[in-house]
Amino acid sequence: MWDQRFDRDDYLYGTEPSQFLVAQRDRLRPGQRALVVAEGEGRNAVYLAEQGLEVRALDSSRVALAKAQRLAAERRVEVDFRYTDLAHWQWEPDAYDLVVAIFIQFADPALRAAIFAGMQQTLAPGGLLLLHGFTPAQLAYGTGGPPCAELLYTPELLREAFAEMEILQLEEYERELQEGSGHAGQAALIDLVARLPVAAEPKGPG
Repeated sequence: MWDQRFDRDDYLYGTEPSQFLVAQRDRLRPGQRALVVAEGEGRNAVYLAEQGLEVRALDSSRVALAKAQRLAAERRVEVDFRYTDLAHWQWEPDAYDLVVAIFIQFADPALRAAIFAGMQQTLAPGGLLLLHGFTPAQLAYGTGGPPCAELLYTPELLREAFAEMEILQLEEYERELQEGSGHAGQAALIDLVARLPVAAEPKGPG
């Protein structure tokens, strides 16, 4: 399905990064190790590489990854693109300073829970999760995202899923999207920025 959707001359969601990701620019540092989940055609991974991060990006569409490679070459940055099904991805513990998950609302609740757990597992202590998606109110707009309420995010769902993390930002709002033909028009959105706690140093005797 995704190969068919991405098999087009233009970029389905455009070549510019998500507005949400750009708004988080002050949290980005050159040299940070970043993982971008279900990245599609590369727009967000390329942006992170342009900010000096070391970026790995995952997707299950070879068509999308080929376009992502072209975009990275055009922008003269390096990204480690990997073809994978997230249901089988091995989440390496403590491997990344930043995990980015933007519009990854394709997974049923069971797979979504596994992905959310994996993203937390793969963050290093103090690492940041940047997650952006649609709320159930998006169903009334039809300007992108899945036509299925159980795949959409609510604040309650995200608080529960990331209860062990420090929530730095959790906001739902409406905004017009202009991200290619795939996301065009008024949309109901939600942002999560969360930090994995740093383990406390053990106290000595006394």
